[in-house]
Amino acid sequence: MDKENITTAIFGSKEMRHSAPTETLPKHKMSPEIAYQIVKDETYPQTQPRLNLATFVTTYMDDYGTRLMNESIAINYIDETEYPRVAVMSGRCINIIANLWHSPEESEWKTGAPGIGSSEACMLGGVAAWLRWRKRRKDAGKPYDKPNLVMSSAYQVVWEKFCQLWQIEMRTVPLTHEHITLDPKQALAMCDENTICIVPIAGVTWTGMNDDIEALDHELDQYNRRTGYEIPIHVDAASGGFILPFLQPETRWDFRLKWVKSISTSGHKYGLVYPGLGWVVWRDKSYLPEEMSFSVNYLGASISQVGLNFSRPAAQILGQYYNFIRLGFEGYKEIHQTSMEVAKYCHEEIGKMECFRNYAKRLENPLFIWYMNPEYDRKARWTLYDLQDKLMQKGWMVPAYTMPKSIEDMVVMRIVVRQGMSRDMADMLLADIRSAVEELEKLAYPTSSRLSYEKREKSLKGRVYTH
Repeated sequence: MDKENITTAIFGSKEMRHSAPTETLPKHKMSPEIAYQIVKDETYPQTQPRLNLATFVTTYMDDYGTRLMNESIAINYIDETEYPRVAVMSGRCINIIANLWHSPEESEWKTGAPGIGSSEACMLGGVAAWLRWRKRRKDAGKPYDKPNLVMSSAYQVVWEKFCQLWQIEMRTVPLTHEHITLDPKQALAMCDENTICIVPIAGVTWTGMNDDIEALDHELDQYNRRTGYEIPIHVDAASGGFILPFLQPETRWDFRLKWVKSISTSGHKYGLVYPGLGWVVWRDKSYLPEEMSFSVNYLGASISQVGLNFSRPAAQILGQYYNFIRLGFEGYKEIHQTSMEVAKYCHEEIGKMECFRNYAKRLENPLFIWYMNPEYDRKARWTLYDLQDKLMQKGWMVPAYTMPKSIEDMVVMRIVVRQGMSRDMADMLLADIRSAVEELEKLAYPTSSRLSYEKREKSLKGRVYTH
């Protein structure tokens, strides 16, 4: 190593006088301190993770949880022969989650699997439902080439991917201004003998609302009895799976309901683990098709594996188990209750502002959306996209977006409150929102986003939203 790399200050080095490599490997090596600083500086202009109120993903863990995950980043989860205790901890996590969801399974180890995020968990739940449906059709000597799946139009994109990859027709129940969550009767009207499952959502990413899963189960029970079908429910509980057991334990949405056969959730959202980690749990072993368990000879031992991915770091699983034993039921409840109270505070304060109107009167999860008051909107020279830009200048990421098809005339903004968001931070955010609105109200001419919005409104034939 030359003298400059040892004695020269990082920002006095020759590497800092050149742009970072973009196409080819640099010819010479550099010190780890300088390489670290270059990569670190690349991320500097971004929103800091805790100010990113767009993401559902965990952006804060305590020092010991972070340390434990950093120390286990080199452990390959799938290598159960070398790291058998990781497999045990994964099984314990599945047991804990299954029991939070009132699993009726009586075996020592509940039936479930980890995934890299709730997306893989959704895929596994969907594949299991498809394979079970296909087997029933084969056994009955009926065609099995036209499967379909039913859920609301407020789906997460993973379900679109799932249906495309496995060639399953996706039937979506539109949200309306009257039905802001999945309408069970409309969902059942879309079902037939080829429906592999209905997918209600606990914690809709678009709105923060929960589908009424108990009402759906009741309607589905009557429907299945009348038709002789066995259409199951897979609950996409990416967010709600770790909120409902702690903040709404009396709500029946899980395995307490007859037709709920599988549930997926995200450990890296309100499970409070850094990304990426998801979990899927089946009602019992009979609902996990045998062909989904792959026995492989890996590094000298035969193991069974359920999942779309293979090698992955064990860090997230250790982080999840750490959280479970560190926080316990009370700890999770306290953290989520704090998030909910901060979200309610923001919801109330934004609802008081003349220019805004909240989408829902009450919160079901620690997130919510709002839109422009229609009366104010008619004379405004700005849109929520302009407010998003103003807040981004202050370091906040608060997204503005259009709602799903059938109510795409509505532009909304969303705040997701997670561990790491305090009441004091909420006050800072609200102050920045009020300040931004004051600046936008002083505009003499419409912004480009306002002009684009008005043009779009005309293309939608003048539909005006009222809610």
